[in-house]
Parts: sequence; C-alpha cells; structure tokens
Amino acid sequence: MNYQVIIKRIDTVNEVEGYWSDQDLIQLLDKFNYPDGATAEKKNLPELLEMAISDYEPNEAAEIVLAYKFSEELNEGQIQQIAHNMLIDKVCEEYPEIHMQGRLFHTNQLLFKAYNGKFPNAKASVVHFSMQPEQNEVTKVLTKENVLKLLNNGLSNRNLIKRLFDDQMTQNIPFPEAEGIIWELNTTDNLNYTLVTSENWINNEDLISSEFESVLEEVIEEV
Repeated sequence: MNYQVIIKRIDTVNEVEGYWSDQDLIQLLDKFNYPDGATAEKKNLPELLEMAISDYEPNEAAEIVLAYKFSEELNEGQIQQIAHNMLIDKVCEEYPEIHMQGRLFHTNQLLFKAYNGKFPNAKASVVHFSMQPEQNEVTKVLTKENVLKLLNNGLSNRNLIKRLFDDQMTQNIPFPEAEGIIWELNTTDNLNYTLVTSENWINNEDLISSEFESVLEEVIEEV
C-alpha cells in the first residue's frame, strides 16, 4: 500500500506529561515513607514526591523507583547496578533490553527533577506526522512496526534505527523491536499521528525530508 507521509514537527521534551498517574505518585510516596499521599490534593502530588525523594541518597532513591517499575523483571542485584549506572550514564539510551528503555527514561527524568541535575538529563522526541494512503485504498490501522517502516524514507542513513535495523526497516520481515522503540503511538483518525520515543532513536537532525512517499508491504512472518 502506498502512503504520502508528512512529518509536521519533532518536539524535544524532558518529560512526557501524564506518564505518571496519580495512583503511581501515591504509591511511590508510600514507598518513600510519606503515607499521606492518598489524602493530599492531586495537584500537589508531584511536588510532594520530589520532596520525599530528595530526603534519600540518589542511588537509594533510584533503587526504590526502579523496584517499583521493574520488580517483576529484574532482581535486586540488577536494580542496584542500574541505579549506580544511572548516576553516570544515560542508561535509558544504552540498556540492551529495548522494551525497558521507555520506563527507564521516565524513571531517570523523575529522579533528574528531584535532584536538580545529579542524574544525566535524557530527552524524548514527540513526532507529529500524518500518513495518508493513496486514493481508493482503505485506511489501515497502523502499528508501531508499520509506522517505523513508513518513516524510513524520511530519515537520514545516520539515524540509529536505520543503522541497527536496516533489514527490518527496508524489508517485509517482522520488526518486533518497534514495540520498544516507540513508547507511545496515538491517533484519533488513523491519518494524523503522534509518537513518543527517545531522542536517541529519532531527532530533528535525523530528518532529511518532511514530505515523502513510502510503500507498506505485508510482512512475511518467519517460519
């Protein structure tokens, strides 16, 4: 299926608003020994959490938040190691398990704000774009995999996704890593979209064309 792709803009952000729900903040406050989160005004929860976090040493706070997000996937030793590394490097850009990178970003930025810069400042990209199928073709509900393949023609060969996943981006083969590369994919009409990903995966310097055509082929599943 042929598509006309228009990339409207790429916004660089330090945090993704709305990621942490009120319930997340209340549960985290409890883990940081602030038991009155449930009765606090909702608008005050982020500030209360920042204050509660800052009473702890940075590596201790990192372990608490990481355990909240990853306790079912990582053991205590792994959490301690990541907490240590987060003070030195942008772990959310380097961690080999791509499906964890989005949550590591949100964790990193929560700690970055609470400690006023003791953690490295990672950034995310919010890409606003449209993908219009050719006339007379039925509008398809695009997946994260579909979207990345369709964006290929507008991205520089220096782009990290293209360098690491050239075959998956250019051939009709499965691209399971797309689920972890794109953290959020939103649309109300299946034509205009926004996606959220790491600045490390897609940024303004990667863009070589804002309007281009792409072809989406049916993926041939591996046997």
